[in-house]
Amino acid sequence: MQKIGILGAGAWGTALAFTAREAGRDVHIWALEADVASALSEGRGNPSYLPGLDLPAMPTSTNLSDLSGSDAILSVVPAQHARQVFTDLAPHVTPGTPVMLCSKGIEKSSLSLMTDVLHETIPQAVPAVLSGPSFAADVARGLPTAVTLACANKALGDALMQAIGRPTFRPYWSNDLIGAEVGGAVKNVLAIACGIVEGMKLGKSAHAALIARGFAEMTRLTVALGGQASTLSGLCGLGDLVLTCSSVQSRNMSFGKALGEGQSADDILAERNSVTEGVATAPALMALAEREGVSMPICKAVDDILSNRMSLDAAINALLSRPFTQETN
Repeated sequence: MQKIGILGAGAWGTALAFTAREAGRDVHIWALEADVASALSEGRGNPSYLPGLDLPAMPTSTNLSDLSGSDAILSVVPAQHARQVFTDLAPHVTPGTPVMLCSKGIEKSSLSLMTDVLHETIPQAVPAVLSGPSFAADVARGLPTAVTLACANKALGDALMQAIGRPTFRPYWSNDLIGAEVGGAVKNVLAIACGIVEGMKLGKSAHAALIARGFAEMTRLTVALGGQASTLSGLCGLGDLVLTCSSVQSRNMSFGKALGEGQSADDILAERNSVTEGVATAPALMALAEREGVSMPICKAVDDILSNRMSLDAAINALLSRPFTQETN
C-alpha cells in the first residue's frame, strides 16, 4: 500500500492526497482540469477548490494511465460522473486493486450505489467505502478527523487504514459497505432540509427534529437495502449527519439555507464550481425509497421542492400536517 492513486482533484480529493502523502505514501492525483493539475504539481495548492491553503507539490496529471500500478485508488469523482470515469479507468486497474469510494451519492439513471457502479465498470477491483464527518479544509489543515472505512475483508481494511491513517486522520473499520454508502448519500439531502430550516428561521428545535427524524429515515433505507442499523450510530451515519446538518461550511446545508432565504436553486448552483451532491441525489434517493417501499417524508419534501412540485411553505405544511404517530425507526 505504498503507491496511492487519487481519482479526482476537487477539495476532498486534494485533502485525501495530502493526508496520504503526510502518512508517507507515494501519491499521484488524476485531475480533470489541466489548470488544477498544473497548480498541484507545481506546489501552488488548489486555488480552484481549496483556496488559501498552502499545500506541498503533489504529482498530478490529466492522464488516467498514470494511475496504473497503484496499490490502492481513492475515487473522489462526483457520483453522477463516476460510471464514465470508471469505465475509462478500468484498463489501468490491476485485478485485486482496492478502489475506495470517497464520493457520496446515488446514480440517478440506475438508482445504483457507487459500489454497484464500480462492480459493473471495474469488476476486477475490490470495493471499499470511506465516509464520515470530514470537511476537506479541516483535513487539509491537519485538524483532527475520524471517518469510517468500510470493506468486507478485515485484513484489507487494516492495510488501508495504515496506508492513509495519521494521528489526526483516524479511520475506523466496518464491514458494512451498504450502511456507509447510504449514510453518506442520505445525509446530503437531509442537510439541504436543515439549511432550509436555517434560512427560513424556523428555529433550533425544528433543526434538531429534522436531524433526529432524518436519522430514522436513513436507518430505514439502510436496513431495507441489507445494511446494518448499528453502522449508522457511528461516524458514517450519525457523525456525518450532525456535521453536515450543522454548519454552512457544508455545501448542501449552505445550498438549503440560500433556498430558505428565497434564492432559486439555479442561481445558487450557477455561483458554485463544486458539486452539491444532495441536489442530484434527492430524486434518485426518492425513486430508490419508493422502489423499496421505504417512507422518507423529509427527503421527499426536499425532492418536491427541488423539482418545483411544491413550494417551501407547502412542503413544510405537508410535513407538519402528517398524523401523530409512534416514535420508531
